Amino acid sequence: MSMGRLLGIAAAAVVAAAVAITIAIQLDRSATAGSAGAATTTTPPAELGAPTRVTIPAIGVDAPLVGVGLKPDGAMQTPDFGVAAWYDKGPKPGQPGPAVVLAHVDSKAHGPDVFHRLRELKPGDRVSVHYADRTTTFTVTGKEQTAKTALPTSKIWSDTKTPVLRLITCGGAFDRKAGSYLDNIIVYADELVT
Repeated sequence: MSMGRLLGIAAAAVVAAAVAITIAIQLDRSATAGSAGAATTTTPPAELGAPTRVTIPAIGVDAPLVGVGLKPDGAMQTPDFGVAAWYDKGPKPGQPGPAVVLAHVDSKAHGPDVFHRLRELKPGDRVSVHYADRTTTFTVTGKEQTAKTALPTSKIWSDTKTPVLRLITCGGAFDRKAGSYLDNIIVYADELVT
């Protein structure tokens, strides 16, 4: 299965969206920082380290989580078998904006992989991203299956200032000649506020 091919299609959009999100976050922080010289009593949020695991009880996922960026050709890097990845050029899960986590659905050599059952998630299911000192939990709000050639980049990398999560894997029919799936499964989730 070639997740690189899937994500290569949206690589330019990913970079543009990540830059736009970063700029929007910086502008938002600047706008709320107050005027120059004004005293502040607000404690800045603690800096998140790198996320280490993703768990999804409804589909039996408990996998290590690694950061990935872009390959020299502009395609998004993909994780090894048995590992999920978060796109480290965008927000971390739990930070404002859309964080993206991806994993393979399966492989010819090893069989089912981390997101093999992703298509089974339904609204209300929980997804937790674990850090060394905290856990951020999201609630699934929806999912869709789209052709890789029609990846809904504006929905995935939406202009939101709240923490949201996008889970992506391959799905649909398998093209034996190309050696990859024709579609993507995308799960949308919002941060659970307690």
